[in-house]
Amino acid sequence: MPTWQRKQLAFLLLIGAVIELSDAVAVVDVYRLVQYDLAGLPFGSRVAALNHHAASAFFSPADLSRTVILLPLKELELAFIREYIGQKKPLGGLLLLLPPIFNPENSESGDQQANDGVGDNLRNTLVEVERLLIHANIPYPVYFAFEDEDINEVLADIKKNDVSGQPATATTGGYKLVVSAREPKKVASPTIANIQGWLPGLKTEGDSTQLPTIAIVASYDTFGAAPALSVGSDSNGSGVVALLEIARLFSILYSNPKSRGRYNLLFGLTSGGPYNYNGTQKWLRSFDQRLRESIDYAICLNSVGSLGDDLWIHVSKPPENVYIKQIFEGFSNVAGGLGLNVGLKHKKINISNPRVAWEHEQFSRMRVTAATISEFPVAPDMLENAGGLSDNRQFTSEASIVRSVKLVAESLARHIYSQEGKNINIFADDSSLAINPSYISSWLNLLSTTPRVAPFLSKNDPLVVALKKELEDHTADVKVQHEAVDGMFTFYDSTSGKLHIYQVASVTFDLLLLLVVGSYLITLFSFLVITTRGLDDLISIFRRPPSRKVKSV
Repeated sequence: MPTWQRKQLAFLLLIGAVIELSDAVAVVDVYRLVQYDLAGLPFGSRVAALNHHAASAFFSPADLSRTVILLPLKELELAFIREYIGQKKPLGGLLLLLPPIFNPENSESGDQQANDGVGDNLRNTLVEVERLLIHANIPYPVYFAFEDEDINEVLADIKKNDVSGQPATATTGGYKLVVSAREPKKVASPTIANIQGWLPGLKTEGDSTQLPTIAIVASYDTFGAAPALSVGSDSNGSGVVALLEIARLFSILYSNPKSRGRYNLLFGLTSGGPYNYNGTQKWLRSFDQRLRESIDYAICLNSVGSLGDDLWIHVSKPPENVYIKQIFEGFSNVAGGLGLNVGLKHKKINISNPRVAWEHEQFSRMRVTAATISEFPVAPDMLENAGGLSDNRQFTSEASIVRSVKLVAESLARHIYSQEGKNINIFADDSSLAINPSYISSWLNLLSTTPRVAPFLSKNDPLVVALKKELEDHTADVKVQHEAVDGMFTFYDSTSGKLHIYQVASVTFDLLLLLVVGSYLITLFSFLVITTRGLDDLISIFRRPPSRKVKSV
């Protein structure tokens, strides 16, 4: 290859490299803030598409209407969020960067994780941020992403530019963030699914009366600031796992007529929990009067995987009620041997107020005695503590779920077999009725990686199918009830997307690059003409052609 051709090739490669560097792209998975309407009022992020230059929290000019702020959780100041949300300041977009500890794909359990003060502080901050974002109407796109090497390098570059006080624009260059997304649409005809299974008790010969029933219930769906990340390991994945293990244990007992109790056991996995336990209400209304009257009491399992040693029994009926007294005394007797502290919380329900704080209150409205077992001493507000960004595998303890299962199962068994107050251990660790930690772990891992926001679960969603099949393995007459979500809620799609990060050059750089390329092309053209046709031909190209005179007639 001639020398001039080698030089030409090298120059073209150099130009290509410069162009490539000025248009480098990184692609990041991002998760959009929930968008919903409550009784016609808009909440959450109302926009999905994003196409603005990036800045960090170090740069705060008066107008950020065409700027996306990249904000790591560990650097976040709640005052900043409150200011932009409360005062409705213009913003092009907000990208919140979460530490990897909050990624649902991180499978390390709470038993292995040493949750130091820093982790707890970050979690508390995230809970507060979610609370602010969920209950606000935000007219710009808000996304969540997880920190990694690529995005941290981009953020470091952005911070360097911001410290200089020079905003990223088409003139100055910088980084541009783009999420190509259509306008979010309403989720058409969202449904919820309730799943129930039976373990029939054993009647004595000649007994024509209906056996009493005990119901064990857990709501399985979630709600959080980012629906695509709302896995709810504790709220209420732990309750679902506990119910499945209790069903497995009693299926062993009830499989033998000699050990089958004279109580029917009804297991219910309900949906619509975050939405005023809407699914539970519709499930109960589907019962005929005879079934409803046969229920002695219901135990609702809600968030039983905390790292702490305290559990609370929430009730609507007064503590003097015979069934409430029986439940509390039975649980208290078992709790002492497990290192658990069990307290009783009584709160009357207001019939005129449709809002319910706990799942058992839907039973109470139907005049069915019920209690909720939870680690929370106080009922959460609407749409809160229902599977948010901080509720994942990292902060949920298998050991705590095992203890909660043993507490409920042992208390129920002692009551069913009339062994209250006796120092026996029906579910002893070295027996065939021992609790299976591997079973609990496998289901907790599945639920901890499966977002379960009800409007985005189809009728034949793999999770619903899996839960139904699991109940079929341990109980009889399993049914799935499909219902519409309460009409006061409207949800919108576009829950996740791909963020493209472009490193854009300034206009000055573009003009300089154009000048260099243009000069090179002119030089190359001139060189080729000279070497092939001679200097005279090159001069003639740029010489002004002689004018033609029109001859007069």
